[in-house]
Amino acid sequence: MEKQNSAAILLLKQATTLNIHTGNLVNWSRLKKKCPSSTSEELQGCIRETLSEWCTKIAPTLEKEAPSTLECTLTQATEAITPEEREELKVSVKLFLSGSEPSSIRIAVDLACSTLGVSQLDSVMIAPPPLPEGVSLTLEHLQPYWKELENLLQSHKIAAIGTSDLDKPLLEQLYMWAQVKPSSNQVNLASCCVMPPDLTAFAKEYDIQLLTHNDSKELITETSFQESVSEGVKDAVVADWSLEWVLRYSIIVKSRGIIKSKGYLVQAKRIRS
Repeated sequence: MEKQNSAAILLLKQATTLNIHTGNLVNWSRLKKKCPSSTSEELQGCIRETLSEWCTKIAPTLEKEAPSTLECTLTQATEAITPEEREELKVSVKLFLSGSEPSSIRIAVDLACSTLGVSQLDSVMIAPPPLPEGVSLTLEHLQPYWKELENLLQSHKIAAIGTSDLDKPLLEQLYMWAQVKPSSNQVNLASCCVMPPDLTAFAKEYDIQLLTHNDSKELITETSFQESVSEGVKDAVVADWSLEWVLRYSIIVKSRGIIKSKGYLVQAKRIRS
């Protein structure tokens, strides 16, 4: 085990991109034993456990050249969707951006499609990167990310696109500006116990579905991510790893309304000094 952990440390040290896939959390017996108190805690635990198990699968002796992109996946827990069952399933995604590059949306969507074995995601909801303290989200912040989503929709990688935590004025601005209109908007009920009447009225008028969520404003901080990696790969140097995005997916059986599969995809990049 010690040799395998050393090999994992070496791989992390030489890589420039880190992709983590938790596999299907529905199959995770360890999550059922300890119910996380929040989505942030769930994600941190998933990163830690996935990397810890990934370490055990590494050959202690690395004979080949180390890859620049590390794929840390629980393969036994990953279930690709077959063409026969695709019509019966709805694949929904929420994408939490940490970096500011809009192009990361396409990277995340492509990785989700290839991982889940589909050519198109049924819906993608976006949570823009956290802003500095005191800075409010504006249409100008949203526009480059929304354009990327529109491009993906027009190329049939996504069927519907939505937003998260927009108040009525900002949702209206986005709706009036966008070529492809938002089909949904998530509202955090922790910050507002009742749907704001003006938001409800606008959504009803323009046929925008209002959904609720309980995600943290920042799903995982850079520090928490690095801590989770260091707990998963003991003694690894993590200070130069920067989180790019977190993608949470759920696969629902349409006819029965039950979750068949859910999980996280995470990408981080090494910051070169």
